Amino acid sequence: MKCPLCGFEFTEGSKACKRCPLAGSCSLVKCPNCGYEIPPEPKTLNSLKNTWRWIYGKVKGSSTTE
Repeated sequence: MKCPLCGFEFTEGSKACKRCPLAGSCSLVKCPNCGYEIPPEPKTLNSLKNTWRWIYGKVKGSSTTE
């Protein structure tokens, strides 16, 4: 996941607020770099990103020797 505020890339790990009264129903994620609270990325978006990285990595890594 990439923070829209500071651009730091991180994996979703901890919830944003632990002591907040909405902590049970809130799904915000906190950027470990700047503390900005953002909603989690949808699972389908993560799947598409991983697929794109896999395909792009295969294309970029292939060599054409003549």
